[in-house]
Amino acid sequence: MYHRFNENKYPSTNIQMDMFKKHIEIIQNSSFNFHNPHNFDKLFKTPKQKKEVLITIDDAFESFYTEAWPYLKKNKIPFILFVSTEPVGKNGYMTWEQIKEVEAEKFSFIGHHSHSHEYLIDVTNSDFILDIETSNKIFLKELGYIPSLFSYPFGEYSKFMKDYISQNFKYAFGQHSGVIDLNKNKFELPRFPINEKYGELKRFNSIINYFPLEYKNIFPEEKQLFRHTNPPKFKVEFFSEQKNLNNINCYSNEENIWKKSKTNYLNSILTIEFRGPFKPRRGRINCSLNDNGKWRWFGIQFPIKTN
Repeated sequence: MYHRFNENKYPSTNIQMDMFKKHIEIIQNSSFNFHNPHNFDKLFKTPKQKKEVLITIDDAFESFYTEAWPYLKKNKIPFILFVSTEPVGKNGYMTWEQIKEVEAEKFSFIGHHSHSHEYLIDVTNSDFILDIETSNKIFLKELGYIPSLFSYPFGEYSKFMKDYISQNFKYAFGQHSGVIDLNKNKFELPRFPINEKYGELKRFNSIINYFPLEYKNIFPEEKQLFRHTNPPKFKVEFFSEQKNLNNINCYSNEENIWKKSKTNYLNSILTIEFRGPFKPRRGRINCSLNDNGKWRWFGIQFPIKTN
């Protein structure tokens, strides 16, 4: 997942174009294919013999259009551009004319990224629905359809938000790290965020070579944490036929300190005994497994309700 390109003032959401090109070249020189998002729904439940890499760009910043788009177009690199409708045409953002130019290509796909791109997990349920419905009307007016793929602003969502999105879209993406597999929840799909800090080549090489750490269920279903549910009673239920699960290592940032988590594994169930509550704005857990030389990974994030 990318945001801005060659915008040095925003290192937390920016990637330099020379680094982005190196990322694309690494994928091109690997054994993996780029995934065309036009086939995402059709092929989601089809087991893959070979991993595919899906490029996503959030927010439709103008720098995407001026910097990355010419390169992606020239090389026909597939990607999803997730658009928030309210900022379109404003300073620093793409126009509808530019979005339509991108949308016209067979290797590009427009996704839904809300209307306001506000911190929607903090608004009322009715205001959240109004935001999505407002965006739907604008997409219908400008593109003639409502995009079927959704990306949660800031990658954060409550159970109410996820349930609403699941009734109105086909798939939804967060910003928790991980690899999509057949068993991932269609409305909690992971992505690896890339920026200047987390875009260096060693990490990128690792990311594209990760395999999914599959699981049957993960709890709690409500990812938004409140005072009385923080820290959560965290549990992951794996499949009985999975191997090497005793090798799982997890790291979590409760009390704003990243440390190796205290995990317990019994009868295909992994639990974590947290040191204390997660601090605002979000809690994170990342788990990895060395499965006979294959590194498997999944991540979870918990937005914190502060009032």
